[in-house]
Amino acid sequence: MAENPEFDMATLLAGVTGDANGAISPPIVQSSLFAFKDYQAFEDRLSGHTDTAIYTRVQNPTVAAFETLMAQAENGEAAVGFASGMAAISSSLLAFVRPGDRIACVEHVYGDAYRLFERMLRPLGIDTTYHSMAEIEADEEVIRGARLIYLESPNSLVFQTLNLRKVAERARRLGILTMIDNSWATPVFQRPLDLGIDIVVHSASKYISGHSDTVAGVAISRCQLIDQIRNLSLSLLGGKLAPFEAWLLVRGLRTLDARMHHHQTTADYFVERLADLVAVRQLHFPSLDSTSPLSGRSGLLSVEFDSAVDIPRFCDALKHFKIGVSWGGFESLILPARAALAQAKSPHSMLDFGISPGLVRLSLGLENRELLWTDFQQAVNKGIA
Repeated sequence: MAENPEFDMATLLAGVTGDANGAISPPIVQSSLFAFKDYQAFEDRLSGHTDTAIYTRVQNPTVAAFETLMAQAENGEAAVGFASGMAAISSSLLAFVRPGDRIACVEHVYGDAYRLFERMLRPLGIDTTYHSMAEIEADEEVIRGARLIYLESPNSLVFQTLNLRKVAERARRLGILTMIDNSWATPVFQRPLDLGIDIVVHSASKYISGHSDTVAGVAISRCQLIDQIRNLSLSLLGGKLAPFEAWLLVRGLRTLDARMHHHQTTADYFVERLADLVAVRQLHFPSLDSTSPLSGRSGLLSVEFDSAVDIPRFCDALKHFKIGVSWGGFESLILPARAALAQAKSPHSMLDFGISPGLVRLSLGLENRELLWTDFQQAVNKGIA
C-alpha cells in the first residue's frame, strides 16, 4: 500500500472558513461582478498588479475558497474550479494541446473523455492514441512525441492502476505533460502531484461533493499551469464554477475523509464476499498490496457476471441499489454495462474497449453494509433463477 501523508481536512478548513462576523461556514458571495473604490484600484486590477475579484466568470471569493482547499488537499500550488468534470478535463486539455499534437491516453478511460478525444479533438487535428497500462508504464515509444499523457489510475470500469511516479519521471525527461483524473481515489487515498504528475483533475460531482446534488470539476497544479488554464480556457470557454456549487463543495470537503473511509470499509466487506459467489466471473478493483500506488480503496468497483445471470432481472430485483450513471454520494448505485454499451448506439462506446455486457459497476454508498450485501445477494439469486 502506498504511503500517503495523513489527510487532515480540519486543518485545511481552518484557513478558509468563517468571516468577520464569526460565521462557521464561508459565505456565498452571489455576485456576478465586483466594483472598485476608485480608478487606480480598477487599473491596478486590469493591469495584473492586484488579483482581487472582478467578474465571477473568472474569479469569485466563494469559488476561491473551494479552490484553495483543493490545492492544499492535493499538495498543489493552485487550483481552478469548473462547472463540471468534463469542463475541467476539456478546458485543461485545450489550454495545452494544439492541432498537430498527440495525446497518449490509457485504455478504459472515462467514456465522455473518450468521446471528447474522438468527436471533438480529432476533427480539430489533435490525435489521441490509446495504450494499455503496461505500455504506458514500460514502453517509451508509445509516449515519445506526445504533447500530453492523459491518465486514470485506477481507470474506469476495470480499475487498473499505474506506477505514477515511473510514468511521471519518464514523461518529464521527454518533455511531455501529464494529466490524471483522480476522482476515484480523491486526495484522501492518492496525491498524484506528489508523485510528479503535472495536472490533477476531478469530477467534483462525485466524492468531493458526496451528496449527489452538485455538478462541478476542478484542476490542480503548479501556479504557472493553472494560470494558463484560468487565463485562457476558463476565461474564454466560460465553464466557470458557480458560487453556490462552490459552497456545497466546501461543505462536502468537511466530511470527505470520514466518508471515504466508510466507503472503503463497505468495499472491503463486499470484495471478501464477492469472491465466493459462483456467478461472479471476475472482480475489478485495485489491489492494496505493497506495490499499490493507493493508500486506500473507494466504494467503486465492478463485478463481471457469467452468462447464467440475467442482468435486467438482477437489476430489477435490487431494493437498496439504484440504477444510475454517476457515483460518490450517500446512495448505492449500479451501472449495468449492457445498457451503457448501447448509449446512443454510438461508434464511440464501451464496446471499443472490450467491456463485457455482463459487467456491473457498483458504487457502494454510506448505507448499512450488511443490508447492502443481503440485497445484492438476493438479487443475484433472482437473476439466476
